[in-house]
Amino acid sequence: MKPTLLILAAGMGSRYGGLKQIDGIGPNDEPIIEYSIYDAIKAGFGKIVFVIRKEFETPFRARFDQFSNRINIEYVFQPVNVTVEGLDIINREKPWGTTHAVLVAKDVIKEPFAVINADDYYGSNSFQLMADFLIKECTESKMSMIGYVLSNTLSDHGTVNRGVCQVDEHQNLIEVNERVKLAMKNGVLKYNIGSDDPEGEEDPSSSVSMNYWGFHPSIFRHMERGLHDFMKANTQNPTAEYYIPDIVTKMITSGDAAFNVIPTHDNWFGVTYKEDKQMAVDTINNHISAGVYPENLWS
Repeated sequence: MKPTLLILAAGMGSRYGGLKQIDGIGPNDEPIIEYSIYDAIKAGFGKIVFVIRKEFETPFRARFDQFSNRINIEYVFQPVNVTVEGLDIINREKPWGTTHAVLVAKDVIKEPFAVINADDYYGSNSFQLMADFLIKECTESKMSMIGYVLSNTLSDHGTVNRGVCQVDEHQNLIEVNERVKLAMKNGVLKYNIGSDDPEGEEDPSSSVSMNYWGFHPSIFRHMERGLHDFMKANTQNPTAEYYIPDIVTKMITSGDAAFNVIPTHDNWFGVTYKEDKQMAVDTINNHISAGVYPENLWS
């Protein structure tokens, strides 16, 4: 059975100033998502599932239904407010986070699947690495994460926050250490730049998580339990979010599953602000010149 690619696209795009998930960066106005779809099809994925907000359905269908002759495409919706029997939950200001976003797809995914962000570029080789893992190795007790080289994820536009991975001798994830305000400073990679906390040095070759996960569908039951407990503890917090690393950490510490960190040398980039768009355009053009992508992605 071919694996599925779950694309998290319910973000509002408020900082960027628009629906950035379908903003064109390719020579024919292709958005980042289309390069992910192209790479996924080439790597052997059999289905794309978009997690979106209901009000985004029309523009998403207008853009992506055209690919349904190449790969199965489905849409699921992440609501802001969720009714849970026995819990008196305050009206929410935002959805319940990325674990909740994955969980809304449980009725349409019965096979091993990968999870990515809609507005991030992950690299063509990373999709092949993930597809191979999901097809050949993924089980209830063995899941995965793509690990990027930290220096391949830095920004030219200022500091970044990254989750630096600590792994064991089998390349399984032990924990993720959050490093904030990372940037090169006088030729050395430093964190806590410009903050009240003391600066520290980080190895540029460290492996970092960029939210590219490989899951067995059994993870949905762990997510349901974890999210319910989180909601119970946060009924009166309108902005509390339960993130994918939270449930992964819980499963590692309880011994429910190991998460193999699959190394890649692909460059990663994200488009957070409008100023980032030109960098994304230039990167895609460089990949086209190098033969990674055709100039017309779907010709």
